[in-house]
Order: sequence, then C-alpha cells, then structure tokens
Amino acid sequence: MHILVTGHTGFKGSWLSLLLDSLGHKVSGISLDPEPESHFVLSNIEECLVKDIRLDIRDKSALRKAFFEIYPDFVIHLAAQPLVKEGYRNPEYTYEVNVNGTLNVLHSAQESSNTIGVLVITTDKVYANSGDNNKPFSESDALGAGDPYSTSKAMADLLTQSWIENSKGPSVGIARAGNVIGGGDFGVDRLIPDLVRNTKRNQETLIRYPKAVRPWQHVLDCLNGYVKQMNSILEGNQAIFNFGPDFGQYFEVEEVANKFLEFLGTGSWKLDKDPHPHEANFLTLDSRKAAKELNWSNKYDFQESLEFTANWYRNYLDRKNLAHTSRNQVWEYLKQ
Repeated sequence: MHILVTGHTGFKGSWLSLLLDSLGHKVSGISLDPEPESHFVLSNIEECLVKDIRLDIRDKSALRKAFFEIYPDFVIHLAAQPLVKEGYRNPEYTYEVNVNGTLNVLHSAQESSNTIGVLVITTDKVYANSGDNNKPFSESDALGAGDPYSTSKAMADLLTQSWIENSKGPSVGIARAGNVIGGGDFGVDRLIPDLVRNTKRNQETLIRYPKAVRPWQHVLDCLNGYVKQMNSILEGNQAIFNFGPDFGQYFEVEEVANKFLEFLGTGSWKLDKDPHPHEANFLTLDSRKAAKELNWSNKYDFQESLEFTANWYRNYLDRKNLAHTSRNQVWEYLKQ
C-alpha cells in the first residue's frame, strides 16, 4: 500500500517509515522540519520516502492539498506536540496541534477518495491518573484531564472516538502507547538521550527520580503493534488498543541507567538533589487485548531492548554509518 505517516520526521515516525518501507509498502510523510540531530536526519530516512512534505497540520487547506498530492491508501497519524513541559510553556499551541490538527487529518482523510483507513496514535497519558495508580490501564478505563499535553491528547482521543461513531468514510482506529526506547531518540528530559548527550560531553547525568518505576519497550515492538492494528482496521475493526511492555518489564530508573551504560561501555550518573515537580511513580498499560485480538507481542525483553538501543548509540558516538545501522536493526527485528 501507499501509507502516509504524519509526524514522520519525529523519533517514532522515522522508525515507522523505515519499518513500513522494509515491509514493502510505499511511504510518504507530512511533518514539520526535523531537528538537525535526529534519527530522521542521521539515518537518512528521506531516502525511503515517495513524498516528503513539510507543513503544519493546523493549516487545513495546505493539509488537504497534500493529501490530494500523496493520494494515500492508509494514514498513520503521529504528528503532535509531544512534550509535557512544552505543554506547560505553550498550552495554546499544544491544544491547537493535538486537537485541531487531529480533526484536520480526519477531515482530509475523509475527503481523500483513495484513503480506506486511518490509525490515530494517542498516548498512555490519556487515562485519568491520580499519580499513584498501581495497576496497568486497560482500554475501558476512563480518560481524564491533567497537564495541557495529557489533556490535549485525551481530547484528541475522544474526538476520534466521536468521529468513529458519527462520521462516514475510512475506517478509523486508535492506538495508545507510552514511552519507548531505541536508537536515535534525542528528546529533551528523557533518560537515555540525556545519558548519551552527557556521555558525549564527558559529564555525569543528573537523574531526578532514580527509584521511579517505568515500563520499558523497544520502539520497534510498539510500531509492530501499529502495523498489526493497521491490518485489523483494513478489515473494518474500528477499535482501541494499548501497546505496552509485558507485565514483567517494569524497572526502576536507576536499573535502566546502570544497565544501559554497561552496554554502552561508558558514562555515569548521579542523583539530582534539586526540587522538581511531582511525577507519577508508576504508569503502564494492559496490552492483553492486543495480544488476544491482534496476535501481537513484544519480541524484545528489557535487556534485549537496552542492548539494541545501546548498540545504535555506540555507533553514533563512534561516527559510524547510522543509515546502515538503522536499516540493519529493522531487518534483524523482522527476522524475529
């Protein structure tokens, strides 16, 4: 098929573009410009694209024109303002991109006569979370409001559910996933990117909450779930699915930092003693529905995910060919 990925210059979007290309699909993208140091640029993802269009999804007219130019069979919508802290700094922009942008994508897909399906990607942060929830969230749990980013994604999720109920056109599904790890993530205030940046600078990394428990999942495992859900949507299944790590893959931040630096072969960290805003100690998803209905499962466990990720960054630090590295990692994953 010819698949359009919105947000294709981002971390997840660039890996998804490469995965879809490796599976034999044609891939086009709509997104803002990538950061100079990003997986998209360093791995030369542009090479695998039919069309690479840069625009702001808030611009409904430009988006509609791009859809007619690309003429996609299927759309995977990842474009978003994805940062919690940026949501606090610029809530208006966050709501405009994440809510109105999603509505614009759904409208454009409906008007595109060739498009037969859309997968809207939200987040694990859409769920109503007291901050100390000690059980995984399932698809039937209530959504809630919180920080501007989380609220905007919950609004986009509800908007999409309403669209499914009330609009005609392509089949639409929703995927909810949490943070993932993998080579090429250079996001701000994220554990592994911070460890890599500071290692490159020969500095220790400050870690805020080393005892916080987080789910850990390789990016390709998450994206493989999106591909399986895409195939389900093409069969008319307009459902919601969680994609998260297995129940045993919850580890303290300090365990992850120590094991990652062991695989990387260099680097160190220390406790950040400055005050910081409260963060939920435990947040994860129940993905049994995806396992049962989509026959999806994670191929990599915690240790394999960290080793795979560290291998990519080791090549980055050694200035090796990262396009070759990323392509090989996708092929190695598909062999599983």
